[in-house]
Amino acid sequence: MTADGRRESPGPVSADAWSIGQLAERAGVTVKTVRFYSDRGLLPEAARSTGGHRRYGPDALDRLHLIRSLRGLDLPVPDVGRVLDEEDALEDVVEAQLREVGTRLTALRWRAAALRLLRDSPARERAERLRLIGGLSTPPNTAALARFWRLWLPARLPARVVSVVVEQAVPQLPDDPAPEQVLAFARLHAFVSGSCFDSRPRASADDCRPEVHLPGKGYRPAVLYEALPEAFALASAPLRAGRAPHGGEALDCFVAAHAAARNTRDTDGFRRELGRMLAAEPRIDRYWQLTAEVISPPQAPPEPTPGTADNWLRAALLTSADSNGHGC
Repeated sequence: MTADGRRESPGPVSADAWSIGQLAERAGVTVKTVRFYSDRGLLPEAARSTGGHRRYGPDALDRLHLIRSLRGLDLPVPDVGRVLDEEDALEDVVEAQLREVGTRLTALRWRAAALRLLRDSPARERAERLRLIGGLSTPPNTAALARFWRLWLPARLPARVVSVVVEQAVPQLPDDPAPEQVLAFARLHAFVSGSCFDSRPRASADDCRPEVHLPGKGYRPAVLYEALPEAFALASAPLRAGRAPHGGEALDCFVAAHAAARNTRDTDGFRRELGRMLAAEPRIDRYWQLTAEVISPPQAPPEPTPGTADNWLRAALLTSADSNGHGC
């Protein structure tokens, strides 16, 4: 194109220029294919004949072979153009295609597992399971779980604290799930979608929320939720080892987090008071049970979750009421 937008006149036809038919024959494609790529700017003409017919140089054959190879990988035409025109574009385009293929494969694996689940379900359970599975997107995502936690958490938590809690509480979905994991996630999705927060505003949902979340109770939730992940991490090792709840570093860290949130000290009296308060709180054990089923393959020991770590630490608190608090 010229500077004023007019098409430049093609150069003279060389002796070794090929017609569109000759190029198509050498490449083993149809004339329609050559014209398609030429019209989209992927296959520039070398010249035009006096009659206005397209002519291509020998280098067009190599370019056409490259185009066909890229299209054989199912690359979209715009991406093929990028690879042809930009020296370093191939790596970026391939990476993007790998991500897209991975997403498709994950969706197909979830679909296959869901179909196996329905095929192998007792007849009396198929209708309910079909309804649960019908509530999932393809591929499934955890947006509803993240929304649940943002509603469950106390108001006005710093965004960075919310982000950490949501990241730890929302399970990473398996790429190749077993049917049992599909069912667990479908039930988990239904659980969070049917929570009290979906049917009532935050202000009237206090009976669904633990005391630490409620205003006027003397708690600093941001302090608590910043410190709890360390206590949960410390509890993961004894959980994996199947050890009974007991006192020690994990429990001390857990109690210290609550004490700091209440701006008080870790004492025997505080531990007894904390144990009574936690025992009376609303629970979402069903969420953590289903989460463990989602992230743990069948017949494998359940992976610890923040919920199972919290339960273990609460039980340790009740059995170690006389322990001294040492902090984290």
